[in-house]
Amino acid sequence: MSKRQEACIRPNRLPKKHLRNPRRVFTLIGVIAAREKKRTPMFYSGIADEAAKDLEGQIRAHKELGWKHIEIRLVDGVQFHDLDDKAFDRAAESLAAAGIQVSCFASAVANWARKITMPLEEDMAMLRRALPRMRRLKTPFIRVMSYPNDGLSDDAWRDEAVRRLSEMARAAADAGVTLVLENCDGWASQSPAHFSRFVELVGSPALKVVYDLGNPAAKGYANSWDWYLAAKPHIAYIHVKACSALGKMSYPDEGAESRVAEVFADLFASGYDGGFSIEPHLAAVIHAGKTVEDAAGEAYRIYVEYGRRTVRMVEAARAAAGKG
Repeated sequence: MSKRQEACIRPNRLPKKHLRNPRRVFTLIGVIAAREKKRTPMFYSGIADEAAKDLEGQIRAHKELGWKHIEIRLVDGVQFHDLDDKAFDRAAESLAAAGIQVSCFASAVANWARKITMPLEEDMAMLRRALPRMRRLKTPFIRVMSYPNDGLSDDAWRDEAVRRLSEMARAAADAGVTLVLENCDGWASQSPAHFSRFVELVGSPALKVVYDLGNPAAKGYANSWDWYLAAKPHIAYIHVKACSALGKMSYPDEGAESRVAEVFADLFASGYDGGFSIEPHLAAVIHAGKTVEDAAGEAYRIYVEYGRRTVRMVEAARAAAGKG
């Protein structure tokens, strides 16, 4: 076991609730060690339903970019974790034939459409469908959010969201995968302080952060850097989205309001070596009902151009940090 692994499993580094249960401790030790072993070098990915509706088109966009990873949300308009078995088998075969690795399931679990009063079992069912598929595809991450409110007090909303994500984190830990919490919607996404506090309250190595650079400014917050600093200790994965002004989506090299260049520079200065996954929101915005079909062929072109600009920015930041 490496010194890093030993440091991760010292008793004072594990939540007290896990120390009371030796079985949980050994499960978490196994999860940490497995993640250490499975770490891959920095890579590029993207939520490819913003390029094409069908998987063939999504794969084609990533092959054109020269990328070996993809983040999957919808295939032919259906959540990846909800495809029937035959459709999923076909998708898995297509990805394997193309040499494309799925970096993350961009799931609907606890997302903007899932109010806090909706049955937890529905979200757990989505997660249970996803987990064996993630194992089959060797996918390390599944994206989650923290539930929009539905009339609860702030304390009750927080407590219920923490309870639910804690249960999900236990399931993820047992499966050897990681939930990545996006700063998008839910109790955690009310402020930078809420965001960091939520991760601490769940207190599981199986819950990390996918930091979306564009979401703070897209939602009208003028403190994107504060959001980044709150997320930074917990970041396992990056979503590249950008705003040139509050509420105005842009290419990443035009994303001054989202502090894209500064975030990239700080990530590499801090030793980040994970994935960068694009989610342009220029031609297609799934949660707003704007699909690739509405973009009259422009979505694919924009997606590929967005990917190329992202690579240029990331590589420049890597070189400046002496990592290139």
